[in-house]
Amino acid sequence: MIKRFFEYVEIRTKITSLFAFAMSIGVLLYQGESIQVMITLVFFCSMFLIDIATTAINNYIDTKDGNQLLPFQRRTALHIIYALLISGGILGIYLAYRTDLVVLFVGGLCFLCGVLYTYGPVPISRQPLGELLSGIFYGLFIPFLMFYINSPAGTFLSYSISLEEVSISFHIIPILKLFLVAVIPFCCTANIMLANNICDVEKDILVKRHTLPYYIGKKSIGLFAGLYYICYAGIILMCIVKILSPLCLLALLTLYPVEKNIREFKKKQVKSETFVVSIKNYIAIMGSLTILVFISLLLP
Repeated sequence: MIKRFFEYVEIRTKITSLFAFAMSIGVLLYQGESIQVMITLVFFCSMFLIDIATTAINNYIDTKDGNQLLPFQRRTALHIIYALLISGGILGIYLAYRTDLVVLFVGGLCFLCGVLYTYGPVPISRQPLGELLSGIFYGLFIPFLMFYINSPAGTFLSYSISLEEVSISFHIIPILKLFLVAVIPFCCTANIMLANNICDVEKDILVKRHTLPYYIGKKSIGLFAGLYYICYAGIILMCIVKILSPLCLLALLTLYPVEKNIREFKKKQVKSETFVVSIKNYIAIMGSLTILVFISLLLP
C-alpha cells in the first residue's frame, strides 16, 4: 500500500521542495535568525502535502484518456488527491492563522497553482509559462515563506488594512537578499521542467501542447545552460555580500560535472537518456550548497 502510494505521488521527485526548504533553514541560521520550530513544521507538512498532491493530480489526469494504469483504482486515486489537498489546505490555513494575511495570500497562490498545474481548461503544464511558474513556486515562494515566518515582523514588508484603504510598504534590501537566495533554487527547478519540455517538444506538438521550447526552438538549449551559469554567479555574489559563508564558494567545484552534463544534453535530448542530467545538476548544485551552508554553521 505504502509502496503504491509512493509510486503514485512519485516521492523520488520531491527534491525540488526538500532542498529549497533545507537550504532556507541553513541560510536563516547563518544569518543569525532563530527557527520557530512549530510553525516551520506546519509549513513543511502543508508544503509537502500540496507538492505530492500536485504530482498525484498530474498522474490522474495523464492516465485518464490513455492506456496507462494507476497504482490504485481511479476512485481510490481521486480520494487520495482530495485527502492530500484538504490536509495541506487545513495546515496552510492554520499557518496563516498563526502568522498573517501575507502567508494566507502566498500560500493560497501555491495551493491554486498546484491544482491548476495539470487541471482546468488551460493547465499550466501546457503553457509556455511552466518553467517560470515552477521556478517561482518552488524556488522563490518556499524560501520567501520560510524567511517570512521566521523573521521579525516587518522585515520584508509592512501593511495596513482598513475600510478606507490598503497600504503596503516593501523593504528593498531584505527583499533583494531574498531574491538572491532564491536565484539558485529558481534556476535549478525551472531547468528540470525545461529539460522535460525540450525532450517532449515533438510529442507535445502532436497533442497541441505548446510549451516554452515550442516558441523559442533551439534557443531553449542555450537557456538551459545559461540558467546554470546564473546559479554560479549567484553563489559568488551571495558570498561577496555575506549572505553565505566564503566556504560556500566550494560549491563552484560542481561546475565541472554540471558542464559535462550540459554538453551531454546539448548532443542529445532524449527523455529516457538525457533528461536525468537536469536532476543530476539540481542535486549537484543545490545539494552541495545546502551541505556547505550547514557546515559553515559549525565554523567559528
